[in-house]
Amino acid sequence: MLEENRKIYTKTGDKGETSLIGGSRVPKFHIRIEAYGTLDELNAQLGVVYDSIIDSTSQKSIQKIIETIFKMESIIALDPKSKFENNLPKLNQTDIDFLEIEIDRMNEVLPKLENFILPGGNIAASFCHVARCVCRRAERNILRLHYEEAVEDAILKYMNRLSDYLFILSRFICFQHVCKEQKWITK
Repeated sequence: MLEENRKIYTKTGDKGETSLIGGSRVPKFHIRIEAYGTLDELNAQLGVVYDSIIDSTSQKSIQKIIETIFKMESIIALDPKSKFENNLPKLNQTDIDFLEIEIDRMNEVLPKLENFILPGGNIAASFCHVARCVCRRAERNILRLHYEEAVEDAILKYMNRLSDYLFILSRFICFQHVCKEQKWITK
């Protein structure tokens, strides 16, 4: 039997509230909870992307992104009135630069983009598209929070760049595996 302090459940959220870092209680539907909850969902989806790709360079990049998103979750979970801020990791320009470097690295070998690309190609590319959509939803939730309480510019930039990265990664995976990209052709 587990010791009392090792139980995973706390029972403190049974009435629909949860705690932010710093201790204040908010409803589980609070925009701050929606924002970091969607980041958590994105991280889970990125775990699926990680497990579905075989390219070790892309896996290392995804692992770094997962760790960065976890960092963002803690920043967004922080009660803005808390004194814990100095103890949390920060996002910085090098995190954004990393995504841009990876996008450029993959894009160098890809055929020129002349049409919209529909999701698909193979399972790993499809998982990237799902992650891209979750990323955009997380970005919208973070922006909603930003309009109520300021969110660091680095987080806003990172989220915008990350969806671009996931789109290019889906194309790169198709390129590596000689998948046929499904182009959207209007008639």
